[in-house]
Amino acid sequence: MNVLLDTHSFIWFIEDHPSLTPRARKLIEDVANDVFLSIASIWEMAIKVSLGKLTLSQPSDLFIPNQLLLNNMTVLDIALSHTLRVATLPFHHRDPFDRLLVAQSLIKGMPLISNDSIFDVYGVNRVW
Repeated sequence: MNVLLDTHSFIWFIEDHPSLTPRARKLIEDVANDVFLSIASIWEMAIKVSLGKLTLSQPSDLFIPNQLLLNNMTVLDIALSHTLRVATLPFHHRDPFDRLLVAQSLIKGMPLISNDSIFDVYGVNRVW
């Protein structure tokens, strides 16, 4: 199964944070699953690092590629269809990164691993 990680799910998995549920961890660790991290999440982390709102154990240009490689995760690029789908989404909330994740999850048919219940109102298959 293909699964898409929300930004916090990626960070919590890497940090072995107790907020990540056992179910979410199991899905991420299952070698039968292909785990994706959206370029939108990488962009979001880069912005938060530059603003001092996120601290990583290494510079982001080392940390993120290393963690993707170590954990056998694949970057999900932003396609034209993803950005155009955002335009058709209702405004349940305005976070541009989350709205792009919704579009990617819906278009790709991938469950989204996230603790954020706002995704449910978009009809995303959210796993937590």
